[in-house]
Amino acid sequence: MKKLVRHLALGLTAGAALLTAAGAHAQAYPAKTTTLVVGFAPGGSGDILARMVAQKLTTSLGQPVIVDNRPGAGGTIANSFVANASADGYTLLFVTSGFPGSTALYPKLNYDTVKSFAPVAKVGASPVVMVAPAGSPLHSLADVLATARKAPGKLNYAAGGGGATTTSLAAEFLKSEAKVDMLMIPYKGSGPALTALMGHEVDLGFDIPSSALPLIRSGKLRALAVTTKARSAALPDVPTVAETAVPNFEVTGWFGILAPAGTPPEVVARLNKDVNAALAMPDVKERLQALGVEPAHGSPAEFGQLIASETKRYGDAIRRLGLKAD
Repeated sequence: MKKLVRHLALGLTAGAALLTAAGAHAQAYPAKTTTLVVGFAPGGSGDILARMVAQKLTTSLGQPVIVDNRPGAGGTIANSFVANASADGYTLLFVTSGFPGSTALYPKLNYDTVKSFAPVAKVGASPVVMVAPAGSPLHSLADVLATARKAPGKLNYAAGGGGATTTSLAAEFLKSEAKVDMLMIPYKGSGPALTALMGHEVDLGFDIPSSALPLIRSGKLRALAVTTKARSAALPDVPTVAETAVPNFEVTGWFGILAPAGTPPEVVARLNKDVNAALAMPDVKERLQALGVEPAHGSPAEFGQLIASETKRYGDAIRRLGLKAD
């Protein structure tokens, strides 16, 4: 009997030690390298922002944060990878505002843009800018709308990403709310679309400032309007669509970070705090604003609400327009 009691006591002590160790391990986040997955090739605006954030998180977390580019299928390869990763905070996803539309574009996905992820932090917001070639007779949004109303369907515009992107949807929303008809010309991406625009193959373009700003500043393109509620700090002289023609009009490009659904709330809170602290740093703010991106600050819940509302808005538009993934 004494031997049995001794064995039971030893077993309980060992079990308590294991529980204590497990508890300490759970509280030790972060204890290893974190991977920030990006669904696009290196060099694009999303990749640049992801690397900026990863660098700052490496310092604040005290553990490496590395960027893993997994391009293809409009970002859905990366999205699926993270949706099915362990929900421990060590695999994160960097997304752009095209993310909510993926469900409508790819009906056979193995993830849900709302249910499969835990929102961590919105990183920044960017307007879509309407541009025309420097030699164009179109000098303002008013010119564009007047021309479109006088000759419906005559004006055309370049749509990067085949037309199923935030920039292209901004054009579709403008057409719908301003009640004008313009022809969409799809291109594979922003680069080919801007090249076509500068070659006067199309009349207009819709893009994000990080791509269009160098061409605007060099005088090759003329900025006509931005789609955010407020004017862009990178283009302070360019009016908004809302103040010019369509009150309350707003389409905003954005960037953010997600984790797999089920990630512990305390881990999400820690990451949110550190991302927001990074975005408040003067050097980060300066670099973001040079790209035409305004740093964002907010809670995971606020970011989650944005994703849910954009998933519905973009999904409805994509289905209504019959847009398909390339």
